[in-house]
Amino acid sequence: MAKIEKAACIGGGVIGGAWAARFLLAGIDVAMYDPHPEAERIVGEVLANAERAYGMLTMAPLPPKGRLTFCKTVEEAVAGADWIQESVPERLDLKRSVITQIDAAARPEALIGSSTSGIMPSELQRDMKHPERMFVAHPYNPVYLLPLAELVGGQKTSPETLELARAKLAPIGMKGVILKKEIEAFVGDRLLEAIWREGLWLIHDDICDTETLDDVIRYSFGMRWAQMGMFETYRIAGGEAGMRHFLAQFGPCLSWPWTKLTDVVDLDDALVDKIAEQSDAQSGERSIRELERIRDENLVGIMHALKGADGGKGWGSGKILADFEQNLWAHAPRRDYRPTREPLDLMEIKVLPSWIDYNGHMTEFRYAQCFADASDALLRLIGVDRGYVTAGNSYYTVETHTRLLDEAKLGEALKVSAQILPSSDGKKLHSFMSLTRASDNVLIATCEHLMLHVSSAEGKAVPPAPAVMARLEPLIDAHRDLGVPEGAGRSVGQKR
Repeated sequence: MAKIEKAACIGGGVIGGAWAARFLLAGIDVAMYDPHPEAERIVGEVLANAERAYGMLTMAPLPPKGRLTFCKTVEEAVAGADWIQESVPERLDLKRSVITQIDAAARPEALIGSSTSGIMPSELQRDMKHPERMFVAHPYNPVYLLPLAELVGGQKTSPETLELARAKLAPIGMKGVILKKEIEAFVGDRLLEAIWREGLWLIHDDICDTETLDDVIRYSFGMRWAQMGMFETYRIAGGEAGMRHFLAQFGPCLSWPWTKLTDVVDLDDALVDKIAEQSDAQSGERSIRELERIRDENLVGIMHALKGADGGKGWGSGKILADFEQNLWAHAPRRDYRPTREPLDLMEIKVLPSWIDYNGHMTEFRYAQCFADASDALLRLIGVDRGYVTAGNSYYTVETHTRLLDEAKLGEALKVSAQILPSSDGKKLHSFMSLTRASDNVLIATCEHLMLHVSSAEGKAVPPAPAVMARLEPLIDAHRDLGVPEGAGRSVGQKR
């Protein structure tokens, strides 16, 4: 699998810092150059937000975080890098100069991507000695969460460069989309510019204020676009007759005088003041960092919801997340599997802001999630991974009993351990899990969990594959003499 071995980020603002965070959390060392006197602070704050977001995003084991090094020159930063991301301010002369400087110092085979929002790559690669390896890799903020990068080649960019860039983005959880032709502002920003321009006119003409406009987007078509985009959404709007019917029904609207897209609004002082005042009233009580954290929590929630879509295969950005997690599990260090006569430590977790209810405690269904994730960890330990499931066999949960014994609060570290009960025989996997607070080992909850090994093709319970049984049987034997844990076999409401 093509992967990035070492990255260099030239420019460490909002975008450059977030690129660095994406690389670092994928285990990639990053060399950073930014002459701004507070670059280290700014990048550090972006990285802190990214680490917080990843703590909510996935339970898959991230690789050891890459090492971040701040360099004093461009030449020092790009030395040895195989992916170099330029994210300096959006001025053609500056970007062209920096990219030419990168080109002269970098290894000839290193990929050079630009984060430009609209400048065509042919303009940027004009003075390069190796222009075939330069392209636009236009991301979306926050780069560490939103998985898309528009890959745009210039006149001198080789097709192999774009394909290699797309392949190298996949292991870090990003989807590279290759545009067929270069064009100013590419695809995403052209769409955003159209909505932005129309939005400015709506505010200018006092049709609505900024909060109302944002509400229209986020409570309606924004939700549809988040999971299905524009054309597939409109295909559904055409009903059973599909896109042809939609175009026939709504196509004539294009000739109606609804839009002011051909007119440019005058951003004079009065309009700037109006927008700024309305924006301050809308969200000015929150700091930028607080808004970023709220944004990240919302994006994580949407991606998690989409990860469970389409029968658990994932949809849209949720599928990218599922594939990213699969890659993380595949490359995670294997646990030293030595069954001992004590419960198995399966996982550690932290109570996240999105897990808290109105009482300030972890909400009920998150307890179930902890135990479900721990069950997955147990199955992976005995060899029941995605490949095993794809081959047609898996364990299915048939019964659980959860007790909530104490409260878990925001930020607390929790751990889950499991004891395999003697009734387990391979076809039946009967476990008793304990959720404890890491700081004082107080028992928070327990879950008695019964799973059956099932053949999907046969539609019935069958013994597991010999390789799985070979890992499970020693574990059953090791736990046989532990005795029945307190709470096992209890019924709901049973007196102590």
